[in-house]
Amino acid sequence: MYSINMENLVQRDPDILSGMPVFSGTRVPVKNLFDYLSAGSSIDEFVDDFPTVGHDTVVNFLKQLELQTTTIDPAA
Repeated sequence: MYSINMENLVQRDPDILSGMPVFSGTRVPVKNLFDYLSAGSSIDEFVDDFPTVGHDTVVNFLKQLELQTTTIDPAA
């Protein structure tokens, strides 16, 4: 099973872009990735434009997001 923690990929700090979620260790907002993908751009295009965010980071982020949004809570 996939086990990367979202907290290792994304951070919120009030001193970085007023607390907007950014990829850890960067000042690149996560929203930028969604904007690129929504516009039909590829992960590679995003990484080319934001080289401080690695390809693996983006893929791991999307996998973790998928897990969080598709996991069924048995208590629900």
